[in-house]
Amino acid sequence: MSNPWAAWLAANPSSRFNMATKVGWDAFVNSGARRPLDVLSRADMARLDEEELADYNEARAVWHANPSAVKTSQLASAFAVMDQVMASNRRDGDRLRGSVVIDAAPALGKTTIATRYGRDFHRACYRRYGPHTEDGHQRLPVAFIPLSAGITLKGLNQKILSFYGHPGADRASTSRLGALAVDCVASCQTQLIIIDDLHFIDFRHRNGMEVSNHLKGLANEMPVTFVYVGVRLREKRFFDEGLIGEDAAFAQTSRRATRVEVAPFTLSSDAGARAWTSLLAALETHLRLADAAPGMLTGQARQLHRRTQGHIGSLTTLLERACYLAITTGVEAITRDILAQVVLDNAAELASPA
Repeated sequence: MSNPWAAWLAANPSSRFNMATKVGWDAFVNSGARRPLDVLSRADMARLDEEELADYNEARAVWHANPSAVKTSQLASAFAVMDQVMASNRRDGDRLRGSVVIDAAPALGKTTIATRYGRDFHRACYRRYGPHTEDGHQRLPVAFIPLSAGITLKGLNQKILSFYGHPGADRASTSRLGALAVDCVASCQTQLIIIDDLHFIDFRHRNGMEVSNHLKGLANEMPVTFVYVGVRLREKRFFDEGLIGEDAAFAQTSRRATRVEVAPFTLSSDAGARAWTSLLAALETHLRLADAAPGMLTGQARQLHRRTQGHIGSLTTLLERACYLAITTGVEAITRDILAQVVLDNAAELASPA
């Protein structure tokens, strides 16, 4: 008899696509939901042999590490603002488009918001216009460009070209790289460019100012909408372009960009408490534990909020690790004792009251 859990793992592995390349982004865009994973009772697990049980637990680990994106109030609010900004994406090429800046503290789902919006937009463009342009080029409605620490003007252009797989990314001169990037965007009819980890740019440093000015130049040359994603960009003076005093009022970025703030969940209001409980209820349905029961998470809403301070990134990590402990200890449920054993990220641990 074949091992169904090994077969499930083969058909539903942890995806390792690199979204910073067109091949990886295309794989992300076209990836479907995993095949549902059955929940076995303790009696069912007792009938498995050693290898089958190990494979079943590995399948559960993959499942718990990859919960479906929940349409939280933060995601819905961000999408609504982005839809408004994208209205200008329909402008002719001689008219400037606005940009979106998703700006928040870490672990609040900023990149998830940007990539999910980009995926939906990419799929819609494929449905309407097909996978190829009129000139026979591959259509790439969206480009995803993550930045790295100390990024320079040349490095930014190289990352854009690397996304498109252009051979000139490592060979062209600095002056030529920008022109090649513009050509790639035009040839592939890209309409949305996501620039992730923008906080790596120091807008007060010469290199940072060059990158900032280059981004404005690209916005003038490319008929696209930019979505910038970063941590505390307002405090880093992204909107003011590093200017201070009266000069900051003349910053073009502040007039062109629309800020999307992502806030943590709060229990300080009835609406906030309901949103948090609704999120936990949605995540409960994803868990594959033998003794899981309705209310397993919602009944511990305050404890979970205390541990994570309402940061969705910390919450998903907490649940992933709690499920691992529940499985390996044989508890098969997320209890207060299991939660107490979970070691979280440093920021969550420091902020969590003793």
